[in-house]
Amino acid sequence: MRKKNRRQTFEQVEVIDAGAKGKSVGKAPDGRVIFLSNAVPGDVVDVMTTKKRKAYFEGVATHFHTLSPKRTTPQCEHFGVCGGCKWQHMAYEHQLHFKQKEVENNLKRIGNLELPEITPILGSKEHYFYRNKMEFSFSNSRWLTQEEINSKIDIEDRNALGFHIPGMWDKILDIKKCHLQQDPSNAIRLETKNFANKNGLSFFDPRKQEGLLRTLMIRTTSIGEIMVLIQFYEDNLEQRERLLNHLQEVFPEITALLYVINSKQNDTIYDQEVVCFSGRDHIVEEMEGLQFKINAKSFYQTNSEQAYELYKVARDFANLSGNEVVYDLYTGTGTIAQFVAKKAKKVIGVESVPEAIEDAIANAAHNNISNVEFFVGDMKNVFNTSFIALHGKPDVIITDPPRDGMHKAVVEQLLQVAPAKIVYVSCNSATQARDLALMKEVYRVSKVQPVDMFPQTHHVENVVLLEKRV
Repeated sequence: MRKKNRRQTFEQVEVIDAGAKGKSVGKAPDGRVIFLSNAVPGDVVDVMTTKKRKAYFEGVATHFHTLSPKRTTPQCEHFGVCGGCKWQHMAYEHQLHFKQKEVENNLKRIGNLELPEITPILGSKEHYFYRNKMEFSFSNSRWLTQEEINSKIDIEDRNALGFHIPGMWDKILDIKKCHLQQDPSNAIRLETKNFANKNGLSFFDPRKQEGLLRTLMIRTTSIGEIMVLIQFYEDNLEQRERLLNHLQEVFPEITALLYVINSKQNDTIYDQEVVCFSGRDHIVEEMEGLQFKINAKSFYQTNSEQAYELYKVARDFANLSGNEVVYDLYTGTGTIAQFVAKKAKKVIGVESVPEAIEDAIANAAHNNISNVEFFVGDMKNVFNTSFIALHGKPDVIITDPPRDGMHKAVVEQLLQVAPAKIVYVSCNSATQARDLALMKEVYRVSKVQPVDMFPQTHHVENVVLLEKRV
């Protein structure tokens, strides 16, 4: 039999820190850590536990005795229910403080690294409306508020277009206004929902796996281009064209109007055919005179303005003279590779996603960059001794791996190649610290620059310069 999880209450708990995954941290009377989902460092609260583990509790603040001076008023009406933007109730300067602290703690505690003085985190100019990509889900079973449940009224309109409630795969929070993407994002989402309701288009039922409308993706660029992709579960030509024609008419500024018909269990589109209904099959982003074609399946940093700042840091750390062979590992669509190419002799980009490499090659040709080459394959298999013998020993390696960090075989190959410099860009300083620890006998950390790509969240990017020990 499963042991019952008995809830406990702790009174007058001082919230002392911000921890992983956006949780705040307090201490129970027995010294165990309490991770809280709805408090800010500096609050004094009563806590009801929701989980008990050997070394810690998880809980929620049920009463606030003292409100922290670090608090601010969240702008979004959905804050606290929606799973995104969990730090909206913390003033931005304090968000930056805790992000910097997390990077420093991970590098020191996990990596056990000797560090130079860490440069202050590079904050984002825009604190809201900074994302260039949003994905919303349709559902015929929207999340009901506590007031709606308590009212005992039979609610007929259960359609929603918004975000999944955290931890609930079948419940969608209907979003009235999202503060993450600039207009006309909200207008497009609301018009899509209103037209669907007025014209009887069915919203997806995740339990029964039926319904017409499944997801809506909106992508924008800094030069005003807009991509809208609607994913349909059912193939209904008449209803599909009515909706798409309506969006084309109301929003003539849409550059790429696309759709997917996807009747499989999950809603990922990477194995699906994307159909261009009107306009182009891609949008274009610009950065420092370079143009990057972005299609529905392309990876591109979701904060365009801060991506530019991040890439500038990586390029500055590399400090190229024009004579270097540079390898860009996990190159994606080759944005960093092309960004540094004019200051390098040759750049070699490697990536596991074939479509991303196709984009990288097309973008390089469009930008008239002739000193870059791109190769597709699993990094641990491609990046080997024969590959290096064929393409030249790198003087500098830039690596920007996914959240899980680099495979051990890739780290071993880095140590074997031993370029003079490695620039490690990471969206997860914990796995970055783990990888750096494996290299610290050969390399010293000479520069560290955290970059805030995602205001109102706990996420933080970090760039580290490694220089070979002499």
